Amino acid sequence: MKNTPVKIIPLGGFDRIGMNMTAIEYEDSIMVVDCGVSFPQDNMPGIDTSFPDITYLLENRDRVKGFVITHGHEDHMGALPYVLRQINAPVYGTPLTVSLIEKRLQAFDVAGVRIRAVRMGYAVTCGAFRVEFIRTNHSIPDAAMLAIYTPAGTIVHTGDFKVDFTPLYGDPIDLRRLAALGTKGVLALISDSTNALVRGMTPSEVTVVHRLDQLFSRYKDKRIIIATFASNVDRVQHMIRTAASYGRRVVLQGRSMLEIFEAAQELGYRNYPEDTLIKADEIGNYDDRELVLITTGSQGEPMAALTRMAEGTHEQVKITENDVVIYSSTPIPGNERALASTINLLEQQGATMVFQDAHVSGHACEEDLKLIYSLLTPRYAVPAHGNYRHRYAGAQIALRMGVPKDQVFMLENGDVLSLTEEEAGISGRVKTGEVLIDGSGIGDVGSVVLASRQSLGESGVIVITLSVDHRSGRLLADPEVITRGLLFEKESGEILTAIGCIARAAYMEERDILHSDLPAAKGRIKYQVLDYIRSELGRSPVVLPVITRVVI
Repeated sequence: MKNTPVKIIPLGGFDRIGMNMTAIEYEDSIMVVDCGVSFPQDNMPGIDTSFPDITYLLENRDRVKGFVITHGHEDHMGALPYVLRQINAPVYGTPLTVSLIEKRLQAFDVAGVRIRAVRMGYAVTCGAFRVEFIRTNHSIPDAAMLAIYTPAGTIVHTGDFKVDFTPLYGDPIDLRRLAALGTKGVLALISDSTNALVRGMTPSEVTVVHRLDQLFSRYKDKRIIIATFASNVDRVQHMIRTAASYGRRVVLQGRSMLEIFEAAQELGYRNYPEDTLIKADEIGNYDDRELVLITTGSQGEPMAALTRMAEGTHEQVKITENDVVIYSSTPIPGNERALASTINLLEQQGATMVFQDAHVSGHACEEDLKLIYSLLTPRYAVPAHGNYRHRYAGAQIALRMGVPKDQVFMLENGDVLSLTEEEAGISGRVKTGEVLIDGSGIGDVGSVVLASRQSLGESGVIVITLSVDHRSGRLLADPEVITRGLLFEKESGEILTAIGCIARAAYMEERDILHSDLPAAKGRIKYQVLDYIRSELGRSPVVLPVITRVVI
């Protein structure tokens, strides 16, 4: 049976930070590791989020035996509501991960899904695979590595991880189990590459503890606002404990922050004085020096609590010169512009900003990755998670750790990597891509629509309305011209008059023909107006002719 290859097929997450999804296939069984979303880039106006194209899974839905989720971040599990509506397969994860998945499915009104919580060190059967959950450290509790046992050999998928020998709560990464797997033999390692470009080891979460204590001591008379990731439950719990030690009360701000903390408390993760937390509408009962606000919005998200504070639209919180804002996070690539805008608004209102040493990453740096390679000694290496730069750095680490060059695979989304003990190689490709979500629309916005939105944002729009007699085609009035995002008001009069004249002439020149062929009439008007605007202004707006036939 070992001569039959096992296949690794990345469907997402091998071109960016986020949207993680990888199919593992052996004969008639497919299991899917993670099912994440990605957040929109600056060139995607109006898009809320996106997830991988699952055409390949839909074409093979009877072979999909389950989804195994490494941890509870949305870039690893956020697409489940969209995917499970189309593929009826069980979902497996650790207890906190499962709790967050259940809440997300409830929010999207997805019912009837088989979900199983798996404790660390235990395994589940998924078709031809047996999958063991191995304890690791990350910026959210209950993160797991996966040992995937297949007839062709063992594959280890790290998920998102770091090596923390002194985590704030819970146990450190289970290096003993990884060493035992390495002794038995690992066919392939699919490894997190997010921080592969960073030298050294990722600092322990404990280092943030000392920094927070320094900041609380320094800013005793100010209101402290801390922006961090909602999912970093351990760090937030320690922030609450630190606040309590300084006699402060804490308000948790942001829907995701409250949701994740509710799930964590239900599972017994609470480790702070309960009476320290107060509700947002109680803020007015306390002086600034008695308050700490722990909030979402560390990435400049448009609707997050900190962003609304910065914009002055938050119902309970108004930023003043007596606020100190501590960023306990680093920017995710792509979020820099939105984050800078939020910071600028906070500084304009007089807030003191603190950025240094209040955060450590949840991802493995170079020396952490070397440690994992030394323990597992995999035959094949597959750097995952991130754009080409991240994964290339991960590949270089594999080479330095002794994996032969022809056994390190820089895969792209859609590549099919076939592996046996004797040989390995890319054996084909499957359809991949990105499904865009705009409000309630899923997949109905494509590249053409995005291009139109970008053009509207960059060059504006001209709407030209002509009313014509439905029988004769005679113009009943001068064309009405409206522009948005194209002209300054002072210069618009002459240009608008010229556009109206051009539209009128373009229609009247061949009225008899164009009256019976409205698409041709609109096309003629559009291109003549566009030629004029390009010659006069050097711009290429969206031109929308509207011809209305009127019954007289």
